[in-house]
Amino acid sequence: MPKSSPHHRRRIGILAVGIVVLLLVAGGAWVYGLIRFAETIPETVADADTPTDAIVVLTGGSERLSTGLQLLADHKAGKVFVSGVHESVDIAELLKTVGNSPDELETRVETGHGAQDTAGNAVETAAWMHDHGYHSLRLVTASYHMPRSLLEFRFALPEATVIPHPVFPDHVKRERWWLWPGTTALIIGEYNKFLLAWLDHETTRLLGRERA
Repeated sequence: MPKSSPHHRRRIGILAVGIVVLLLVAGGAWVYGLIRFAETIPETVADADTPTDAIVVLTGGSERLSTGLQLLADHKAGKVFVSGVHESVDIAELLKTVGNSPDELETRVETGHGAQDTAGNAVETAAWMHDHGYHSLRLVTASYHMPRSLLEFRFALPEATVIPHPVFPDHVKRERWWLWPGTTALIIGEYNKFLLAWLDHETTRLLGRERA
């Protein structure tokens, strides 16, 4: 078997070093982005008072729905739209999951059954908003889910006013989140999904610009 030349070995060594450096830079950028992402997860409801045309609740926990219904009862909007409801669940059954909700609120709650993910929630909500002629919404979802939700909703509804209204699940430990394995895994998962969604929208935007 022929021996490799010193020049060939040098090229392989340089290539290996380059790959390691690239991986270190990419890893560092990913960690830095993760830290910045975690800082964007809201800790409070920044605007709890401004009324909107609608309240939009993303399914994923009874606390989200109960918060949306309470906002409706407090006259923060005229209707609640719950996106991502299973097709077999009707409004009456959905409201039972949050206990005693006033009967009169049932007529002011509408559901969407087509969304399978956050991007689908945004598209489904955009169609519902356009059908009703609405231009502003209060978005109710979990705090850790809010950054990605806002990204998707602002892409699907660029002209609408979107006010975030996060809820704060007890199992998510916001303080020193990196010390809690469950919360750490949750935030890392959300960060990776956020990156993929951002890349997808940026690619769509750039391709649209090239075709224009």
